[in-house]
Parts: sequence; structure tokens; C-alpha cells
Amino acid sequence: MSDPEVGTLVLAATPIGDSSDASPRLVEELSTAPVVAAEDTRRLRRLCDRLGATLGGRVVSYHEHNEASRTADLVAALVAGERVLLVTDAGMPSVSDPGYRLVCEAVRHDIPVTCVPGPSAVLMALAVSGLPVDRFCFEGFLPRKAGERERAIAALAAEPRTMVFFEAPHRLAAALTSLAGGLGEERPAAVCRELTKTYEEVRRGGLGELATWAADGVRGEITLVVAGREPTGADGGVDLATAVPGIQARVAAGERLKDVCKEVAAATGLSTKQLYDAVLASR
Repeated sequence: MSDPEVGTLVLAATPIGDSSDASPRLVEELSTAPVVAAEDTRRLRRLCDRLGATLGGRVVSYHEHNEASRTADLVAALVAGERVLLVTDAGMPSVSDPGYRLVCEAVRHDIPVTCVPGPSAVLMALAVSGLPVDRFCFEGFLPRKAGERERAIAALAAEPRTMVFFEAPHRLAAALTSLAGGLGEERPAAVCRELTKTYEEVRRGGLGELATWAADGVRGEITLVVAGREPTGADGGVDLATAVPGIQARVAAGERLKDVCKEVAAATGLSTKQLYDAVLASR
């Protein structure tokens, strides 16, 4: 049972573009929290100006460069009974943003953790993509280096769920090209750009088509939604013919054939030996 004298860590979602998406509760928390930890204190103050909120407590910076050192200070404030509000530049803290480390430490110290729900680029992009939403996974940012990116994509070759990624605009074309190579040019996807902002755009199509479109450059905040793999086997599962190319791509990227075959077998129900033999036969 948590100590009634300790404070509470509040993770607060902030608007991803349109400040009018902020909830009344966010305004209240900003005005009353004794401690507000912000990814960018200047952006926080600009948001408060737009919302008409007056910061009631002390404001400290909390970002990827000082997260390790500042976490201890915030935990100390929580242990001392202070309510700590954590906000990032946009969306929910800890989702590809600072916050996970602080949550873990708060949990370790038996400190209550709650959140102010609100805007989410992941959920909005998923909802407007036109792709299946019954099952999905969030994959964050793909690796920047081509080899690592291709290995990460190859590991998702048999993923049946809709996948959501974040991507920087200057890396979008390369990411889409790698995805098209690893998952197929016709795999349905949607590029969601500048969500909730003036120039919001959702571009839908196959990965190959989208890669061509993005080649000339794309601006703005990007959330990418990619359809999962459809069942292709006679029994509704993945068959050997469709599993082999993904295995080959992963092996070419540096993974051991035996290890990849075991992993794919566990995910698809196919025989490890059949997969191994089929890859050798295709060489």
C-alpha cells in the first residue's frame, strides 16, 4: 500500500497541434501542481499563454539529455509529498518521449501514478488511416541506419497487426522505401502529416506508391500507419512460399538462419526444419 504522505506523479497529454484540444483538467493541473516538469519549458509557457493558464508551481526541465540526472530530484519531490506534473512537447509523456524512466522509479518507490488523457498522434493516425483497427502495435521510430532499419522491418514481416510508426520528415522516403522492400510495394499504408494542424494531410496507398510520392520531400510531423500481413496459407496462416523471402532478408542483413527459422516457426506454426530446408533450396 502506498504511503498517504507521498505525492502523485501525473502524466499529462498536451495538444499535438491544435491547442484547443487541451482538456480543462490539463489547465487545472498546470495551474495547481506544485512541480511541473516539462520537456521544453519555453514551449510549455507558450502553451499556457494560449490556454490562459497560470503556472502555479515551480517549473523544471525534463528531457532526454537530463532525464537520468533529474529523475532522482523529481522522485525526491514526490517522496516529500509534492504532486509532480509531467508534460512533453506534444502527446502523452513516455510514448516516444521522456517519462518512462520517471514512471519506473515512481513505481519502485510505491508512488501513485496517474494521467491526464488527451491527444495522441498514434490513436488519431490509426483512426483516420482506413486500415484495420481491431488489433495494432506501436513501433516508434525505425532505426536511422539502413542495415538496422532493414533488419527491424524484416522482423515485422509476419506481423498480422496494423503497425504505427513515427518518422522524421527527412527520413520518410528512405523509411517507406525500406518498408516497401521488406513488406511489399503493394502493402497498404497511410502517411499522416501535421495531424490537427492547418495543413493536415492523410496520404493513403501502397508502400511503393507512397515511397515515390515522398521522394521529392515531405514536411511536418509524420505518423505512419502500415497494414499487417494478411493470412496467405490455405489454412489461413503464412505458408512456406511467403515466409521464405522474409527469412532471406533477415539472413542477408546478418542474422543466423537457424535462429530466424526458429523465430518464424514459433510465430507462424510452420516447421523449423521445413523453413530451413526451403531457404536452402531457394539459394
